[in-house]
Amino acid sequence: MNRLIEIENDRFHDHCGVCGVFGHPEAAKMAYLGLYALQHRGQESAGIVSSDGRDLQLEKSMGLVADIFQPEVLARLPGDSALGHTRYSTAGDTSLMNAQPIVIDCNKGKLALGHNGNLPSAAKWRRTLEHRGSIFQTTSDTEVIVHLIARSQARNLSGALADALNQVEGAYSLLVLTRDEMYALRDPRGFRPLALGQLDGAWVVASETCAFDLIGATYVRDVEPGEMLRISRAGIESLHFAAEKPLQQCIFEHVYFARPDSLVFGRVVEQSREMLGRYLAREHGVPADIVVPVPDSGVPAAVGYSQESGVPFRMGLIRNHYVGRTFIEPQQSIRDFGVKLKLNPVPEILRGKRVVLVDDSIVRGTTSRKIVRMVREAGAAEVHMRISCPPTISPCYYGVDTPTREELIASDESRVRPRLTPEELKAYEAELEERAAKRGAGVSPAGLRLVESAKTAGETPAPQGSSRAERSVEEIRRYLGADTLGYVSLANLRRAVDDSRGSFCTSCYTGVYPVDGSQGELDSRAVETEESPYIEIQVVPNER
Repeated sequence: MNRLIEIENDRFHDHCGVCGVFGHPEAAKMAYLGLYALQHRGQESAGIVSSDGRDLQLEKSMGLVADIFQPEVLARLPGDSALGHTRYSTAGDTSLMNAQPIVIDCNKGKLALGHNGNLPSAAKWRRTLEHRGSIFQTTSDTEVIVHLIARSQARNLSGALADALNQVEGAYSLLVLTRDEMYALRDPRGFRPLALGQLDGAWVVASETCAFDLIGATYVRDVEPGEMLRISRAGIESLHFAAEKPLQQCIFEHVYFARPDSLVFGRVVEQSREMLGRYLAREHGVPADIVVPVPDSGVPAAVGYSQESGVPFRMGLIRNHYVGRTFIEPQQSIRDFGVKLKLNPVPEILRGKRVVLVDDSIVRGTTSRKIVRMVREAGAAEVHMRISCPPTISPCYYGVDTPTREELIASDESRVRPRLTPEELKAYEAELEERAAKRGAGVSPAGLRLVESAKTAGETPAPQGSSRAERSVEEIRRYLGADTLGYVSLANLRRAVDDSRGSFCTSCYTGVYPVDGSQGELDSRAVETEESPYIEIQVVPNER
């Protein structure tokens, strides 16, 4: 009998996306289109809340944006202000009760809240608030913020927001909608992006600028880290609610999450990804016939690799864009069934070719292994795997759904990666010595079988022995079944995103976290009053 199976998705999952519109006669429709452009940031649930100046109306459901917001649903969202959210769960269960926006009616009035990010301290704060009598309706970390707002002694909402957010640590790009105002806030380290735009005199706020492009809005600027924008009929007011902290912008936005056509952290994502491909070619060039991306996320880096190396770019793998999560498995066993549903090789392109296969990352390695095997079975003579980021060794606690260390193939604690036996290690290090000797004799490293991933371009390799990072890459290469494997170094990743000031978070590649208690053990603090030290900067009147 046929059975329904869930297709494996061995990727890092996008966190969430938010889009708010204030002062537009078709606000809900504009928010819907903005969410449509941000669908890549979350595919589990979506919701929109609108305000007509008298009340808030909410519609949310599980599923994709276009499936949820049919014309009759949008007709139930009147008003000239709206807040939308599309979700992939990074904290809390996958269920409708955790879908956002969250709407509450408290002593600060009726408000809706949409959150992109993650609060590592949420579990401890939840226990603390429950002991104080708070009753939680969801398992989402976002509800912690809601309770802290409601318990604040501040007399106005801006003060309560400042109170609440100065008590938590973590990543948040936050939109709050009331009957007559909208607030946009970003954590003081700036983990997650949040952009401000204008549309026919209305204000628009979104996780990425690609949302502006779809609705014809003009990008104005990013919401600054630690900034609160209060948008009302009188205009837009900028407040700084938190002390300045070192920037920790998520570098993975440029590696994978954000759409290539978005401007994120002041830089076009496509530009960063093509540069990553160029650095891959410089660090890990190899004689090859074609460069093939793993679509779609590997395409920009593969273009950069091809441009830098001169090796022709070819679409040797074709992606099916209409694949769901579950499928009826046929009675006859089909090897790599899940991967074949998503990707189909083109034998006429791959047959007999030395292929450089470019992808943005490797998580558990199970899907990458199947792709390498698929390319070989399609007739490739050689498969050289190239990854446009460093090995991911640690989970993210700031809004990215990453596996545990035991599941990450590059982690020292990995249960997936096979370890080299003493005999294999001895043979591997002998090969390293041979490589170093050939390089010293003027032989190009591009012609060598093994590839170093732990060294930046231009460094001289050690004459003998191997580092733990090198051994890890060799073990991953053997697991994948690739002829060679190369990752972009961390130094070149920083160069590719123009990070000259160290303003990006690289915790997933280093295991060093910028927020103390990144696993949820932050100390709770006393609730502040409305004298929280936020500073007014400017008021910009509406054009309408």
